[in-house]
Amino acid sequence: MKKIYRYLIIAFSSAALFSSCTKYLDLQPEDKLLENQVFSSAKNVNAYLNGLYVKLGGSTLYGENLTLTIPDVLAQRYNIGASHIMFGYSQQRYTDGGVAAKMAEIWGNAYSLIFNINGFLANLDKAPGVLDSKTDSTSRGEALAMRASMHFDLLRLFGPMYSTADSTLQSIPYNTQSAVTILPFLPANEVMNRIMADLSKAESLLSSDKTMNASKKYRFTFYSVKAMQARVNLYRGNKAEALAAAMVLIQNSAKFPWVTLANMNDRANCDRIFSSEMILGAYNADLYTTTGTQAKYFSSSLADNSILAPLDARLIAMFPETTDFRYGFDQLWGKPATKNYKTFLKYADIEDKSKAYRNTIPMLKLSEMYYIAAECEPDPTTAIGYLNTVRYNRNLGTPVNAAQLTTEITKEYQKEFFGEGQLFFYYKRNKFTTIPAGNSATANYTMGTEATMRVKYVVPIPTSETDPRK
Repeated sequence: MKKIYRYLIIAFSSAALFSSCTKYLDLQPEDKLLENQVFSSAKNVNAYLNGLYVKLGGSTLYGENLTLTIPDVLAQRYNIGASHIMFGYSQQRYTDGGVAAKMAEIWGNAYSLIFNINGFLANLDKAPGVLDSKTDSTSRGEALAMRASMHFDLLRLFGPMYSTADSTLQSIPYNTQSAVTILPFLPANEVMNRIMADLSKAESLLSSDKTMNASKKYRFTFYSVKAMQARVNLYRGNKAEALAAAMVLIQNSAKFPWVTLANMNDRANCDRIFSSEMILGAYNADLYTTTGTQAKYFSSSLADNSILAPLDARLIAMFPETTDFRYGFDQLWGKPATKNYKTFLKYADIEDKSKAYRNTIPMLKLSEMYYIAAECEPDPTTAIGYLNTVRYNRNLGTPVNAAQLTTEITKEYQKEFFGEGQLFFYYKRNKFTTIPAGNSATANYTMGTEATMRVKYVVPIPTSETDPRK
């Protein structure tokens, strides 16, 4: 890690915060502020915290790499043949030059963000009184939750298959230091313990404010911490704790209202990401630029060997009920004249550029809390009720029964999280030995046996991290 971190200079604007969530995250650097300058005023401290969110939503992290592209390609979502530019990713060829470089980019930027989070927390300690007590607690809570979440996704990507046997295997460093240092690789279960400890502290610091509004969906709040606790506990196999955390969101679901038919019928400005249901989102200001993610990967003008698009046969099989909000209404999928297959429109731009949900990628949604509750609830009747609640609110009229629960949860993850990066980690958590092949209408793609699937589910630690330790 010594190679990554040289110094801490913050290039964030010291401008006052804006009320619009779009503007308040779209910071324009005006000069470089040394840390002692940053922590001399509440305005600068807030600008620093906003800058952490800007980095979180950038294309190297949740604005692209960890959501829209790489995890979904690893999960075989798209029709990717041997000539496709992302074929190496689809085959989990993690040591190929381009693939290895991209994984190193994720690693480096994630730990760079974590390092800056730690600097933020350390400098708050050195500047007592700059923030009022409530703002100080909230700021610390947000930073701790961000640190925990970033480590968790590093663990999900680069860590071992998490199970009774593999949970003690070496995984990643957990960095809580604001000084440059080489940190040890920890057993996966120890990383999990530290993630949960940070989330617990964050919950305590954020619990005094349980209000929600549109701008808070772009910051870590009490509710996004509870949602992360649900996701993390399920991943480590603590179903009772996962259910308890998910129930906090379900019991407060009125704060995250389900998408409606009226929204889907809005042809010009459809909220395709279902932002009303969003618990936490990342903001990527470059999503719609000429070199942004939409243009690079999903535009209908792209050649077949560049575009990320599924086989039509796979898409049709995935959505047998065309009334599904995630398929029908020609909002999330459309067939352009230049293609003989549907292209992905979830992140296509809208006409009204002032809408708060532009440039947004969901990181946590209400639907996932219902899936977690369905998976963790011991009573089958209650469990299937949670799943059918999501189905009903996706405009699916036919409920499924308890005998179909496990199969239907898998189908829901496949349908719900396109462009959000969750399906690959669902497969990894559940140790799927085969998954639907993206370049075949019916064939499966082999992930391996219990002994060998680690090769495809576990991304190797980048050599830029391991070589200096030798």
